[in-house]
Formats: sequence, C-alpha cells, structure tokens
Amino acid sequence: MNIILFATPVFFLLIAAELIAEKVKKTDYYRLNDAITSLSIGGLSRIMGVMKNLVPFTIYILLYEHFALFELQQSIWVWLAVFVIYDFLYYWNHRFCHEMSFFWAAHVVHHSSEDYNLTTALRQSSGSFFNFIFFLPLAFFGVDPILLVSVASVNLVYQFWVHTRHVGKLGFIEWFMVTPSNHRVHHAQNQVYLDRNYGGVFIIWDRLFGSYQGELDHEKPIYGVRKALKSWNPFYANIQVYKQLIQDSLYTQKWSDKFKVWFGRTGWRPDDVSQKFPLARVDLSQFTAYQTEISLITKIYCLLQYVIISLLALYLLINANMLSVSYQLGISFVVIVSSINVAWIMENQRIAIWLEWLKLLVSAVFLFNADFGAYASVAYIPILVSLILLVQLYYQRKTQLIDNSELNTFKN
Repeated sequence: MNIILFATPVFFLLIAAELIAEKVKKTDYYRLNDAITSLSIGGLSRIMGVMKNLVPFTIYILLYEHFALFELQQSIWVWLAVFVIYDFLYYWNHRFCHEMSFFWAAHVVHHSSEDYNLTTALRQSSGSFFNFIFFLPLAFFGVDPILLVSVASVNLVYQFWVHTRHVGKLGFIEWFMVTPSNHRVHHAQNQVYLDRNYGGVFIIWDRLFGSYQGELDHEKPIYGVRKALKSWNPFYANIQVYKQLIQDSLYTQKWSDKFKVWFGRTGWRPDDVSQKFPLARVDLSQFTAYQTEISLITKIYCLLQYVIISLLALYLLINANMLSVSYQLGISFVVIVSSINVAWIMENQRIAIWLEWLKLLVSAVFLFNADFGAYASVAYIPILVSLILLVQLYYQRKTQLIDNSELNTFKN
C-alpha cells in the first residue's frame, strides 16, 4: 500500500485548515505563487519517485535476500524498533544533506521557499538519488523491504505537520520529539539557527550529537537559503545548486578542488572561482522575500492550471501499473512542461502566454482524437474556462505593455 498516496488527501485537508486559520488570525504566512511552486515541486518529486527509487530499492532487495544476518519476526515491537533505528539513520542522512555539497544540491529544494507553511512540507527534491545508502545497514540486519517502506512512509508523513507557524512550543514534548517550533529553527537561515535540528521524528539525536537549537523568543526565524532561488520554476529549483557545482568544478584550476567542490563542506568554493565568479548572498538585515506582482486574473488562471496538472499527475500515480511506459513518459512530460510554464506566467515571462495558447490547442486536438467517450466532453470544460481566462490575461498584459511604452515615451 502506498501510504504517501493515501495520505495526500489528508495533506490537502490540513492545508485547507491552515488557510482558514490564516484568514481567522489574519496572518500572511501564505503567498499563492510560493504555495503553487512548493506544490508543483512536490508533484514532480512524486512522479520522479517512481523512476528514481527503482534502482535503490532493487539494490536493497538484493542485499536483504543475499546478505541479511538475521531473520526478524513480524511484530509491533520489531516495527517500533526499526522505526526508531530508521529515524537515527535519517538524522545522519539529513545532516550530510546539509553539510556536504553533493547531498545539499538535492536537499536545497526543500529549503528554497522563503515562506513556512504546510505546502513547504511537500516541497521535496526530485534528485535525491543517493540518500538510500544511509539505510542499507537495515538490509544486513534483516529488515524486510516492505517493513522499510512502511517505516519510511510513516516517518515522512509525521514530518508534514511540523511545517506550520500556527503551533507554538509544546512544553516537555520539545525535549524528545520534532515539533513545529524546533523544525522552524531548522528551516531558518539566521546564523544562530543555521544547520540545526536534523531529526525527522525524534529530536533526541540532535541533543545527543550537538546539533540542537531551540526557537528563541528574541530571534524571529528568517526562512529560505543564503543563496536565494529567486524563481518560481520547479525545474530550476531542482538544478540550481547542481549548475553552480558543475561550473565551479569546471573553472577551478586545481584537480583536488574539482573533487572538493562536490564532496567538501556545503558552501565551500575554491579561491580562484570565488574571486572570479562571486555569488550574491542574502543580507539578512535587509531581507525581503522574492516576489513578483501578478493580477487577480493571473492568480486564478495559475491556480486553475495547477489543479488540472495535479489531477493529471494523480491519474498517473494511481494508474502507473496499468499504463505503458510511453504513456507514463508522455504524461510526465506534460506535467513537467506545464508546471514550468505556470511558473513563467507567475514570473511575467512574455513567452509563457504563447506557450499556453499552444498547450490548449494541443490539448483540444488530443481530446478530439482520443477515445475517452463521455469523459472527453467533461475534459473540455477546464480547457474552455482556461481559454476564456487566457484571452483576458493576454489583453491585460497587452494593455500593460502599451501603457508602459507610452509612459517611457513621455519620460523621454
């Protein structure tokens, strides 16, 4: 049973509840463009998960079948013991993801949001291919692959609820469990909070290994990363640090530095590269979250497109076993490209509108030629609504361009 897939409706119900709390308390913890980006990144991660987990899971099964030292009995006590051990291994995996550039390049995706809410929890990397090596010892101890999946899934589900700013400190629970308060510290880029609180479920590992930091009343967390993403593009969010590491390893002159760029401490750069290609860092004393101004029509259109993309991704995840590889790849391509273009719309990229025209045309032609029966007529409804909104959006953007042109002419 895919626990994460079945938990997804609960995730969205809790997000809806948090949005209600947002309105009641009149807070500003949500921004539509950031939330859509987080959810889009999460959707891409689930789609990529089908492919990226195949090799690691196969390796684990082979080790379990041929090299397991023990044969564990199925019981609640075994499950609980494995759950605790898994979280211990998760702590070290998570710590390496922050302290070594190679692992940080994938994990940075989760921290790239400058907001902190329940959508941030779903902002997961599509490129974390090598994290599985931290959990291979479980195969030697005879942990059944199905048991591993269930434990890992419950661990991940637990982590969802701690990504909120609406829950304060929880008293004595703060001493041994990961909570919203101590996990807010983990997502903050303040110097006092940097690289702290790596536990997934239990915070005791951080207390034992010197990486614990409580949330301070006088130090409000500033969320995000020191080298800001400054984009709503879910694809770019996944490759940003990889791009920088590739450039640094190519341009540095020393061969040892080419290796150290990838496997050294996160943030380390060779002197010759850092001097020639300096990186802009966030000035926390003047911090302002990345934002692009978009109209109400743009917001409605992007939200509608996200819903359509999500339903398409959900269809793929539910029916993956019944679909051909080519069909899976085709749907995945549409989901990825559509998500990128929604980001471009939110960034006010001019090409995005024309790509949306093309997407709607291709979608209409596909539905006309496909044998979906009554479902085809239903599918035309969101296409028609999208078309109406896109026409309004096109003329709104065109009017803005004309107004800006006239303003520049007047100034000159």
